[in-house]
Amino acid sequence: MKDFFKSIRFRIILGLLAFLVGVMLFAVLEGGYAISGKSLINTLTYPFRSFSNSVSVRVENYLDKLSNATEYYNENQRLRDEIGLLRKQMSDYEQIKSELAEMKEFVGIKEKNPDYEYTEPAKITGYIANDPFKSFTIGIGSNNGVQPYCPVVTSQGLIGITVDVSADSSTVRTLLSPDLSVAIVCPESLNSAIMEGYINSDGNAETHLIHLPRNTKFMVGDKLVTKGTGGLFPSGYPVGTITELIPSDNSLSYTALVEPSVDFDKLTSVVVIKDFSGKENQNEN
Repeated sequence: MKDFFKSIRFRIILGLLAFLVGVMLFAVLEGGYAISGKSLINTLTYPFRSFSNSVSVRVENYLDKLSNATEYYNENQRLRDEIGLLRKQMSDYEQIKSELAEMKEFVGIKEKNPDYEYTEPAKITGYIANDPFKSFTIGIGSNNGVQPYCPVVTSQGLIGITVDVSADSSTVRTLLSPDLSVAIVCPESLNSAIMEGYINSDGNAETHLIHLPRNTKFMVGDKLVTKGTGGLFPSGYPVGTITELIPSDNSLSYTALVEPSVDFDKLTSVVVIKDFSGKENQNEN
């Protein structure tokens, strides 16, 4: 202890205290104020009291967290439950909204063709693995009156046909498949042709009109609908729009690229036409 009072550190502390006292005395004398011993002590001890109060507040907050941890945990769980309930309600709302949109589309389809016999809207239950032509399954089958080779549609247009039908499920072959040929016609020009699916050079499935003569009257922008011959499809159903005419290598014929009326990547549900005017029972070619 004696060494401390003789040390340089002690002398520095004394010097700082003396400096602080001198500054305060100078300020008081210059300002014409009197200063009491109590005020001087309060002034000198203010930094220590401020630090002590800060530590006290932090300790009090920490102890409050410890003592109310269970209450905070329960409140947190309650808020989590409320958020979960709100998310479920939002999901239910979106589901109801989707179902109402589907029913609206279904009503629109029936109004356009009141003599057709339709199934209720059917959800897509899955896509066929490794099929580039986007064949899919739906959750209705023979128990719902579905048979092989029934047309499958949405309000936007033709999708394809049913091929494999079980009691409660059906597989749908789309227009993108080369195994499905559709007779089409342009309502404005009455030009007709056969549309098939194929794989383009990029490996993507598309549709085109094949074997068009060199003097074809088809034009880019023509809207195409089903012709209705053969009894497989009803007439007048939207199929797609011509986007490009490509001459063959010998320029003796043309191929017309067709953008389908339906976006096959955004399908969620479809409707099957069980019967329509002019339908004939036939096997797939």
